[in-house]
Amino acid sequence: MYRLLNKIALGLATVLALAGGAVLLCLIVLTCVSIIGRIFVPFNIGIGPIRGIYDMTEIAMAAAIFAFLPWAHLTEANARVDLLEPVMPPLVNRGLDLVFNIAMLAVAAVGTWRLYLGMLDKMAFREVTLIAQIPVWQGYAAALAGGIGFVIIAGFCVLRALRRAAGIEA
Repeated sequence: MYRLLNKIALGLATVLALAGGAVLLCLIVLTCVSIIGRIFVPFNIGIGPIRGIYDMTEIAMAAAIFAFLPWAHLTEANARVDLLEPVMPPLVNRGLDLVFNIAMLAVAAVGTWRLYLGMLDKMAFREVTLIAQIPVWQGYAAALAGGIGFVIIAGFCVLRALRRAAGIEA
């Protein structure tokens, strides 16, 4: 059962990370097109700058960051202070790893919950971005997909840490 959960977690984190990467690649292309468009404005050639590129950049960056969080946590690539790890007994290290993963699950759950409430608020007030007039809730919804994935992956990581603490190699 654990192996199946591991495959599912790995698949989910991979899909979200690839989606985040695709969003960043699209953002790079849009930014380059906008910059090139600005260059040709004096010559009255081309499409000119993309209207609302700053708004799109804000939304895309938030969505990409949230999409990368599950991968970073699953692969244990997030920031950790391992200063005392070499001098601590393995049992203490595994216990601290479990505490860290439980805390990260709590942070992921609270953050995702607040993101959801923020999205509902932006929908209720019909808030839009200043330049492109993009509904702000759409950015929250895009980030929420990564947030939900982060909660799922953080829950799996708690299970993995429990197995390690029990001496069952993950």
